Amino acid sequence: EHAYPADELMPLTCRGRVRGQEPSRGDVDDALGKFSLTLIDTLDTLVVLNKTKEFEEAVKKVIKDVNLDNDIVVSVFETNIRVLGGLLGGHSVAIMLKEKGEYMQWYNGELLHMAKELGYKLLPAFNTTSGLPYPRVNLKFGVRHPEARTGTETDTCTACAGTLILEFAALSRFTGTSIFEEYARKALDFIWEKRQRSSNLVGVTINIHTGDWVRKDSGVGAGIDSYYEYLLKAYVLLGDDSFLERFNTHYDAIMRYISQPPLLLDVHIHKPMLNARTWMDSLLAFFPGLQVLKGDIRPAIETHEMLYQVIKKHNFLPEAFTTDFRVHWAQHPLRPEFAESTYFLYKATGDPYYLEVGKTLIENLNKYARVPCGFAAMKDVRTGSHEDRMDSFFLAEMFKYLYLLFADKEDMIFDIEDYIFTTEAHLLPLWLSTTNQTISKKNTTTEYTELDDSNFDWTCPNTQILFPNDPMFAQSIREPLKNVVDKSCPRGISRAEESLGSGPKPPLRARDFMASNPEHLEILKKMGVSLIHLKDGRVQLVQHAVQAASSLDAEDGLRFMQEMIELSSQQQKEQQLPPRAVQIVSHPFFGRVVLTAGPAQFGMDLSKHKAGTRGFVATIKPYNGCSEITNPEAVKEKIALMQRGQCMFAEKARNIQKAGAIGGIVIDDNEGSSSDTAPLFQMAGDGKNTDDITIPMLFLFNKEGNIILDAIREYEAVEVLLSDKAKDRATIFKGKMIPNYIIDSNLEMENMDQKLSENDSQKQNSEEATAASQDVGAVSEEPEEGENSDVTDADSLSPAHADSDSISISNQDSYVPGTDEARAPEPACTQGDNQPQEQKTETESNSKVNWDNKVQPMESILADWNEDIEAFEMMEKDEL
Repeated sequence: EHAYPADELMPLTCRGRVRGQEPSRGDVDDALGKFSLTLIDTLDTLVVLNKTKEFEEAVKKVIKDVNLDNDIVVSVFETNIRVLGGLLGGHSVAIMLKEKGEYMQWYNGELLHMAKELGYKLLPAFNTTSGLPYPRVNLKFGVRHPEARTGTETDTCTACAGTLILEFAALSRFTGTSIFEEYARKALDFIWEKRQRSSNLVGVTINIHTGDWVRKDSGVGAGIDSYYEYLLKAYVLLGDDSFLERFNTHYDAIMRYISQPPLLLDVHIHKPMLNARTWMDSLLAFFPGLQVLKGDIRPAIETHEMLYQVIKKHNFLPEAFTTDFRVHWAQHPLRPEFAESTYFLYKATGDPYYLEVGKTLIENLNKYARVPCGFAAMKDVRTGSHEDRMDSFFLAEMFKYLYLLFADKEDMIFDIEDYIFTTEAHLLPLWLSTTNQTISKKNTTTEYTELDDSNFDWTCPNTQILFPNDPMFAQSIREPLKNVVDKSCPRGISRAEESLGSGPKPPLRARDFMASNPEHLEILKKMGVSLIHLKDGRVQLVQHAVQAASSLDAEDGLRFMQEMIELSSQQQKEQQLPPRAVQIVSHPFFGRVVLTAGPAQFGMDLSKHKAGTRGFVATIKPYNGCSEITNPEAVKEKIALMQRGQCMFAEKARNIQKAGAIGGIVIDDNEGSSSDTAPLFQMAGDGKNTDDITIPMLFLFNKEGNIILDAIREYEAVEVLLSDKAKDRATIFKGKMIPNYIIDSNLEMENMDQKLSENDSQKQNSEEATAASQDVGAVSEEPEEGENSDVTDADSLSPAHADSDSISISNQDSYVPGTDEARAPEPACTQGDNQPQEQKTETESNSKVNWDNKVQPMESILADWNEDIEAFEMMEKDEL
């Protein structure tokens, strides 16, 4: 209705996303190839949902309208799993429907012909000495053609090269053309041969020409995830024992080094006892589902429960979160991996608990992500703000897994057990294993080790074997993890506590370090870390691995220094105010549209006024707000809209406050700017006392501001809520729930409009805002020509207290803050974790911004950190 034939729907602006016509989002846009991506990706979902008539029409649209010969550079990985997989999944269910005799009688393999055409267009990417594909290919010109605009890359991710075998082998089996399966097998063989032999782990990024590991950290999340998935599923689909043996070898290494139940933490492939980072990304949520397929249920239940506790805290799974469950990256693009694992765990256990989990997912989607034109990704799970984005995988995977979770056998028009899911949840029939076996099955796995794991005896475990007469089994595993997020801060389980018992417990963590503690100083000395007190009150830490008492102590020292870097980065972020939310609450939006807004360092602090400020918006005259408001009658008791530029933010605020406004929204004058592509910033004061400003002020980029301006043009009266985070719509409308249906509910919304209470008071019943905040730089408006100003330039970062509140690292020297004593902050394990910290900006603490020489520019600090991180990576090559 809104986007065809574009690749994706933009649910906030109700139009299609066409590559080249919207601001570039970087690598994310490599999935878009002007081939109606969402339509192709959703074909087999329609059949799962029993929408056979719609499926038939969709297939006709694909055959008639989709062109695969576009001069456009796309991701080999994304095009394979979404488009090639979508065409093959569509073909699989099309021939199934045709055999049933009611639908698709006209179908003659057209989707398969398109899949084969696309397969040939991807093959030029494999023209490397290693057999690993280039990460990108031009659909029209291939890789090395003068007009291809690609082919210069040297690196690819492990998952990018190792997630091809299901689609390519299925294409070969369907068509009888063996070349596709051969290329995919060669890529998998190469990755297997390049694994780190002592740990049996693989890195995240590999050089496609030399096979050298570029990023040597290893986990089960982004960059590696589906490589492991495809090894096991290739065995299931193709029956080749070598794939199972490889998977078992990797799985043993994962459980030995990466799994720290319920956490899954990245490690270094050469030093797998050393954690590579202290946070996890949301893509690892697929892993419990894979463990179910393998038959290892206990750790699957544990990790899934931990993830569910994080979701209950934030409504969605943040893109990344720390080991003490704070938000690390706040976005959530409606990823389906957790729903996938929930489906598999329910299939394995039959435990109705997982139906309740699925119900929670659906309610959160309807309550927080549903917008008039679709479902919008979350820009920030802490504030509930939206992003104008709905990826194709949302319909391809999320809808499919949630429907299957609740579907009874009689709800399905075919047996789902006859198919295997690709990583994009496309359906490939299991009978392919005995069709067109053009590849001779030879075991190419070398140095396979016999592993002591009884799970490896099973290839198709079932519920009766796993849970004999014990329906409480899963609950007994979940119970100890029930309060893991809210009531405790679990620290990574030490190696000594693991069943393997190898490796000593880390003697000291950076977060616990106190420079005044003699015992801590002794431990530092043992780890080869020396401490120097500087004249300005800071403390300098320097590590020399050769001075450590042993190689294990040196490893601990290296980790201690890396943790110090992470802590300093976290401290920098926590000095900034978190983003705020502008929520459109009037008809026909009813709180569904939430815009990410930048805060101000002056005026009402919305984090302390939980109810927020609610009112109708009005455009002021003059629009820049830099002089006395000439339409005060239109602005009085309303939230004023104004344009950025020509004077200070604080001056605008004073002018609209004088005119009687109850709040203000400054809209960026930079055409096309958006929170999707630009970092948020704070509006700084004017260098003077701003206590006289008592109304809330928020900043919207141009694109988000235009959403409000467009709403005014269409509906005239537009009411918004300014708050620290988006409010539950039940709270906004005094407990009168607005219908939340997956189907279009515009009629219900129009009828509901007349029934809404007009009382503006409201109660805040959502969780407290999380203390972890997004990088938000402070800006102030540029002064009029000729004026002097002590504040920062319009788009510059507000300086942090670099001399007292940060850790500066350079040339292997770590600086720990301190006056009397230096101590890294302990993670908050109480409710304080969720409450905004009292913070003072420089503008508040001084009468003017102090550009003292002691204040390091942010760029310099970041450069120092990066230099030191590179130095640490070089140290990995040393024999400690």
